[in-house]
Amino acid sequence: MASVSFPSLICFLFLYWASLICPTYSLSCASDKLSNTKIQYPNCTDLSTLNATLHYSYNVVTSSLSIAFLAAPAKPEGWVAWALNPTGRGMVGAQALIAFKSNSSLIVKKYSITSYSKIEETNTLAFDVSDLSAEAGADGKFVIYSTVKVPEKAELVNMVWQVGGMVAQGRPISHAMSDENLKAKGALQLVATSGAGNRDSFMGLLLIGFFFFFALLF
Repeated sequence: MASVSFPSLICFLFLYWASLICPTYSLSCASDKLSNTKIQYPNCTDLSTLNATLHYSYNVVTSSLSIAFLAAPAKPEGWVAWALNPTGRGMVGAQALIAFKSNSSLIVKKYSITSYSKIEETNTLAFDVSDLSAEAGADGKFVIYSTVKVPEKAELVNMVWQVGGMVAQGRPISHAMSDENLKAKGALQLVATSGAGNRDSFMGLLLIGFFFFFALLF
């Protein structure tokens, strides 16, 4: 059996410890480019399906969740959606923000999903929405920005996200029914953030870990 050097073991244990301290940080979503600098997003996570990522900041005092959701539509002329479901864990009952192109510009609208076959555009969702905007990235992904009000003292919220390949007459057309689409849901653990946030802290820990590792080597 190959032996493990002491410096390698120390480095592994350090990085493992760092990952436990900052579980909301992901090396993959860290490569996302966000042009909206008005809000800082100290937390980010790779969502479980559809190659989607979520950057977010939770203010426990105001019960406000600020998000930047990134995903590529199934086709360039398609759409992407991020939603919260205040009444369940799936699509039915979800209050959605859906972004798609209209006259070559990317727009984002609010929708209430009342059944598997019914989606209604609305001016008012079940929660307050502010700072709503969308942009198209150079990598083909759409970005939805928003701040939403969540219930006071909520520890988690139920999310749904989705992508589709077509918009007709200004209305998103149903998405595919593949496994990846059907599993595009999950709970988001809310984290109160302060100061530089988990993202900067994690990067600092990684840097210290690498310096420590090379110091042991030499």
